[in-house]
Amino acid sequence: MTSIAPTASAPAITPVAATDREKLHKAAQAFEAIFVRQMLSTARQTSFGDDIFGSKAADTFKAMRDERFAEIASQSGTMGFARLVEAQLAARLPAEPIATEGEN
Repeated sequence: MTSIAPTASAPAITPVAATDREKLHKAAQAFEAIFVRQMLSTARQTSFGDDIFGSKAADTFKAMRDERFAEIASQSGTMGFARLVEAQLAARLPAEPIATEGEN
């Protein structure tokens, strides 16, 4: 059995640990996506009469489209909910150490 060891030309790949602020940013975006998805789902539940083109496939497509729209909206900051949630919770994060010159 051969093991592959890192060489000078191919250093080992190590995952970079996300900071608390980065984790908070991603969580706030995920929260906004869930919120937007719920708003779209609720808006679709309103009925203005029979849907002549309605089907389970169309409903599935609409749900998938709403989910993707919610992800895009949260990542772009269009609604601004993620930014507000992040700002409120960031005040409770411990201060991150400042890297000094010469540290990697």
